[in-house]
Amino acid sequence: MLSTPVSSLAAASRRIAAIDALRGFVMLLMLVDHTREAFFIHAQVSDPMDLSTTSPALFFTRLSAHLCAPVFVALTGVSAWLYGQKAGGAGAAADFLFKRGLFLVVLEVTLVNFGWTFSLTPQIIYLQVIWAIGLSMIALAVLVRLPRPALIAVGLVIVLGHNLLDPVTIPKGAPGHALWAILHDRGFIDLPWGGRARTSYPILPWIGVAALGYAIGPWFRMEAQARRWRLLVLAAASLALLAVLRAINLYGDPTPWTQGATPLLTVMSVLNVTKYPPSADFLLLTLSVGAILLAALERAPDRLTAVLVAFGGAPLFFYLIHIYALNLLNLAALTVFGPNQGAVFSLPNVASLWLLAALVAIPCGLATRWFGDLKRRSGQAWMKYL
Repeated sequence: MLSTPVSSLAAASRRIAAIDALRGFVMLLMLVDHTREAFFIHAQVSDPMDLSTTSPALFFTRLSAHLCAPVFVALTGVSAWLYGQKAGGAGAAADFLFKRGLFLVVLEVTLVNFGWTFSLTPQIIYLQVIWAIGLSMIALAVLVRLPRPALIAVGLVIVLGHNLLDPVTIPKGAPGHALWAILHDRGFIDLPWGGRARTSYPILPWIGVAALGYAIGPWFRMEAQARRWRLLVLAAASLALLAVLRAINLYGDPTPWTQGATPLLTVMSVLNVTKYPPSADFLLLTLSVGAILLAALERAPDRLTAVLVAFGGAPLFFYLIHIYALNLLNLAALTVFGPNQGAVFSLPNVASLWLLAALVAIPCGLATRWFGDLKRRSGQAWMKYL
């Protein structure tokens, strides 16, 4: 008589573990990309990546990191739905989303920016992924009160249609420039004390991603096989639409692909989708891969899942400590070895980036697992915002 509830509990545990494992996987890819930013400074890539100067190894390393933000924002929506189911519905989810979103915005302009710059008075404040997730959560706090079909429609219109706004620009100093820079047109905002803010992650497309993540939340109350089937069908449909848009090469990304001198360069051009702001093609590619990975992780070996959950069980903590770890490590290398690439210390090749990221992952993962266990044991209400 106990087999049914135990089985249901095990299925629910595996479902939540798969979500945390996917978070952990993309956090590790993010760690590699941020290792590139800290230790491959002499060979940084542009945005979009310049295929005439970027090696395939560096290109695909950067491309792998494209999964991080879309998957994380989509899972933010899924997690908000699951939280609402436990806490009392859309109203409870909205309250949590607003408070945590506001917390993330404050965190971005304080601890996160300091971790990148080690300056208390930076000339430029970078409004990046934590900022974008925070504002997306605040927007989602309003959208969750919509009927589910309306929420899906809003998400799809934003994700697939926002590139229609690409021609719209508001010059610096004109009314609405700051708002448009925050929403869609990546740029600089002058601050009252003479500094500037860089809207690295315009938030409009991310609001659409969060809305769609929340909309598929009910799938995570379904039987596992039905959920995996829906995830795979969604991925297949998204990839099919991506193939159509890339074949037409007229809409979906502000940078059309071109035929390269070799088949590999052509493939790289097709995959070279725009991240800032994320184009429709970018989101179709990354979210479909994320859906496939999530379906696969529900059936992954327990040992692999446990390793990934160690990184994804407390992702905000991991995000903070890995930034500080990488930048402190770079300063230490510069102090001990001096500059070896112009005025900076950089690693010699892409393989060494992956190796260093793997080494940094070990202590960061152990610390994150410790904090995740502490968070789960804690009865403090404020701990759920971390």
